[in-house]
Amino acid sequence: MIIAPTLLLLLFLGTPALAAIPAPEGFRALDTPNDAGKSLSLVWKASPADRADRIVQVWLADGPDSPFQKVAEFPSNTRYVKPGDFPWWAQPARKGDHYVKLASSQAFPIEDGKPYFVKLLVREGDQEVWSEVAEATSAPNVFNTAQLNNLVFVLAFTGVLLASIAAARRNPHVPLRRIAGLDAVEEAIGRSTEMGRPILYLTGSGGMDEVSTIAATVILGEVAKKVAHYDTSLKVPHRDPIVMAVCQEIVKESYVAAGRPDAYKEDSNFFITSDQFSYTAAVDGIMLREKPAANFFMGSYFAESLLLTETGASTGAIQIAGTDSDHQLPFFVTTCDYTLIGEELYAASAYLSREPVLVGTLRGQDFGKAFIMSVLVLGTALATIGVVVDSSIFNYVLDLFKDFK
Repeated sequence: MIIAPTLLLLLFLGTPALAAIPAPEGFRALDTPNDAGKSLSLVWKASPADRADRIVQVWLADGPDSPFQKVAEFPSNTRYVKPGDFPWWAQPARKGDHYVKLASSQAFPIEDGKPYFVKLLVREGDQEVWSEVAEATSAPNVFNTAQLNNLVFVLAFTGVLLASIAAARRNPHVPLRRIAGLDAVEEAIGRSTEMGRPILYLTGSGGMDEVSTIAATVILGEVAKKVAHYDTSLKVPHRDPIVMAVCQEIVKESYVAAGRPDAYKEDSNFFITSDQFSYTAAVDGIMLREKPAANFFMGSYFAESLLLTETGASTGAIQIAGTDSDHQLPFFVTTCDYTLIGEELYAASAYLSREPVLVGTLRGQDFGKAFIMSVLVLGTALATIGVVVDSSIFNYVLDLFKDFK
């Protein structure tokens, strides 16, 4: 028998053996941090040998003597911890390591307080290697440490808010940005007094559960104080009985605060109807019959806004509107003399009353907005620099301003 030279060479040198699969290094199981329980987390170090054709299987058992069941399978070059997955102060594994979360399922439920045993099987072709068995117990977490940055910012903002209120108590004349619509309130009330015509004040279409309606009632109190001082007639038609009852008390208290309780009239606040366009028609009729010299439209509005303001403009009244209904703002801007846009409606009560608590709260919110705008600029710059310069320090800083689940 003649043996080929190549075969003789292979027999002499020996056939090369396949590289052995490395076992998962640093494998451990733990309770999933910052969750409601019923889940486990698996962590192990990444390997340079990880690739798509090498498979990792997760086997789980609910007791030391129970049989293991396969609950997950995936390529070995997946399930890495990526930047942004966890904050640096509460991450279960380092960035770049493997991380797998096992949640309770119908096929294999995970119970809190019960120990579970987990192991990994790494397989490639006919080769396979098992990891050591790791034990873990699931439990719900009371405090989410991943949200610790939000807690710090809330406490810091609360401190700024309290400091602003304390400063406003010491100096109530804190400078505030001028709002033309609120400066015109005195002019509108004075004009009504000179002409001997009433003031019409509307609180919008919302109920007392809406912030814009609450802001409208607070502004009504400040307007009522000036109305009581000038002894001018005030009319406040309503489409919500709850809002009407609240406004009655607010106007009454304003007359008492102005030292004119005898000038208060019970019928200044009156209910018309809850129907949208029936209410609009009734208010338009009041405008045409009594021709008020000043109309105030505060609160939230819908399709009735243009019908109301056009009628008021046709009577020659000074019209001041304020709403957070952005879809109605174009109509108010077009037909009214002054319009409070968005948060100007919320700032109106502090602007008119100069109440230290309200002024301090307003300034504290401005500090908070300035901080948020600075964070947006800083975060954008850091994210841009982080793309160009691969440095983990940028990720550490950006984590402080992220919201993690």
